[in-house]
Amino acid sequence: MLFVILGILGAGLVLLIFNNSSGQTFGLANDDFASLVQLSAIAVLLSAGVLAGRRGRASEALRNIAVWLVVALVLVAGYLYRYDLQSFGARMTAGLIPGSPMVMTTSEGGKEVILYRARNGHFQAQVSVDGKTIPMLVDTGASSIVLSWDDAKALGLDMDGLSFTVPVQTANGQAMAAPVRLASVAIGPIQRNSLRALVAEDGRLEESLLGMSFLSTLGSLQMQTDQLRLRD
Repeated sequence: MLFVILGILGAGLVLLIFNNSSGQTFGLANDDFASLVQLSAIAVLLSAGVLAGRRGRASEALRNIAVWLVVALVLVAGYLYRYDLQSFGARMTAGLIPGSPMVMTTSEGGKEVILYRARNGHFQAQVSVDGKTIPMLVDTGASSIVLSWDDAKALGLDMDGLSFTVPVQTANGQAMAAPVRLASVAIGPIQRNSLRALVAEDGRLEESLLGMSFLSTLGSLQMQTDQLRLRD
C-alpha cells in the first residue's frame, strides 16, 4: 500500500513540475490539482485502514491508520515545503562550500543562479573556467575577470608567454596584469564563451575576481540582503 501512495504522490509531483510553466494540469489550477493528489493519497490510506480493520482487531486497525496517516502527512508536507527545503539545503551547502550556486528555473523558463553571502560579507562563486572549477569573488567594480597567478597556473595557461602590460588596482595596491582570453566561463548553467580576462602578477592578488566582462552579459544581477541572483 505504501508503494501505491508513493506512486500517487510521485506521479502528481512529476505532473506539477512538468506543467509548472502553464499553471494548469488536466484543466485544473496546479494548486487545486495538488490538493486533489493529496486527498487521493489520504483516501487510499483510509481505505486500506478500513479493509485492514475487517481482518483484524479494531485497535490494530486504528494503529495502522495512524501510522499510514503520519507517513502521508510527511510526504505531503515535503511537497508543500519543497522550495523551503531546497533553499535550506542550498544554505547548508553554501555554508560548507562557499560560493556553491543554487540553480532555479524562472517563470519564463530561463535559469537563475542564487549565491549566498559568505561569512566575510562578500559574494563568492565556484566558477568553471575552461572546464576547471576555481573560487572567485564577485566584483562589480572590476571591469574584467582577473585571475590570480595561482589560479591561472592551475588552469594550465602559458605563464611564460604572459605579457604584463595592463595596470590594475588591487587590494595590495597597483599592479600589472597580462591580458588573456578564456574559452569558457560558467556559473552553474550560465555559460559564456571567449571572454577577455587578466592575470595578475605573482603574489599581487589573493583571490580571482569575477568582473564585468562576465557580469555585464547577464540578463539581470540582483542583490537581496544575503542573496545575489544572476539571471541568464
